[in-house]
Amino acid sequence: MAEPATDVIDAALLNPADADERTEPAWGAVVSLALGVFGLVTAEFLPASLLTPMARDLGVTEGVAGQAVTATAIVGAIAAPTMAIITRRMDRRLVMWMLTSFLILSNLLATFAASLPMLLLARVVLGVALGGFWAMSAAMALRLVPMRLMPRAMSIILTGVSLATVTAAPVGAYVGDIWGWRTAFMIATIVGALALLVQLATIPKLPPMGVASFRTLLDVLERPSIRVALLVVLLVASGHFAGFTYVRPFLEKVPVLDIETISLVLLAYGIGGFFGNIAGGFLAERNLKIAVALAPLLIALAAGSMLILGASPTIAAAAVAAWGFAFGAVPVGLQSWLVRAAPDQAESAGGLMVATFQVAIALGAVFGGLLVDHAGVASAFAYCGVATLLAAIVVFARGPKQAE
Repeated sequence: MAEPATDVIDAALLNPADADERTEPAWGAVVSLALGVFGLVTAEFLPASLLTPMARDLGVTEGVAGQAVTATAIVGAIAAPTMAIITRRMDRRLVMWMLTSFLILSNLLATFAASLPMLLLARVVLGVALGGFWAMSAAMALRLVPMRLMPRAMSIILTGVSLATVTAAPVGAYVGDIWGWRTAFMIATIVGALALLVQLATIPKLPPMGVASFRTLLDVLERPSIRVALLVVLLVASGHFAGFTYVRPFLEKVPVLDIETISLVLLAYGIGGFFGNIAGGFLAERNLKIAVALAPLLIALAAGSMLILGASPTIAAAAVAAWGFAFGAVPVGLQSWLVRAAPDQAESAGGLMVATFQVAIALGAVFGGLLVDHAGVASAFAYCGVATLLAAIVVFARGPKQAE
């Protein structure tokens, strides 16, 4: 990219108002990032639907094989805040190509894994790709479209998450049952290769902006709006995962649904998430504070409805679908908020968000498990309702202003 173009990007990042006037949207590159996240989330979700045959083939227990998921989450949490630092002098398109190449490598290693250590290595590589991508995606979008179109760009990118959420587990289970679990990972390899080809063709040169460091992370944390946003991330993610992790036992015990019906309800959750992502992007373009606040508020209402009226199969199913819609809208608003709060350090802000999200997932799942074991499934949904309601209140009181 020529030097004048770099100056334009500098101005857009330091003064978001200039972005609307001086930057043309690169929608092809945005779509290529959506393809990349579809491949990443598909690979992340595959073990959940293939765990039994994987464990049997590798000669380990299902619990041990399940550590493949843990390895990805742990490495992702470490990679997210450090990726911008490690690659601080690299063109950002080269970094994205590298991360997508890691996705391809991970799936290939999993396809040909002959032992548990090789499978874990594959998932470690995926964790690097996953954490790095999530940390940099919002910053990339900020440089590909004007600031006013950021929510729409993030909505397009996150559509890949929604599609993967709906399709990865059932398609993986189906392919694994007919052709074996390795075939499912080989298909995921092809998906990653297609994403890389589109990225090679569409992502423009994006020279690094400034020099990221661990000090940069601390500087970003000193901004009050960033701290408030990360608090909201912690409340929403911990509440969601504390409750939704145990949605199946709730549906089995309270409305007493059979497995087939539960599968349909969870499909409705995934479809709701797809449309929630689109709606979240639409609303965030018009009023970011309302978009960020309404999502956790709707999750709180869904959890409360399940607690109070969940014995009704119809109400329980509708509440789960509404929950999916609300959670689908969460990332669009939160990432847009963080980028607007730190446009000059968008990568560091994104890394902090991903790391906070990963910590919140772990805390929510652990705390939810303790509640379920000692006070019953309903207690986890109660915590979810309280945490997400608090998040909505915080956003209404201290959330993003239209100027951000």
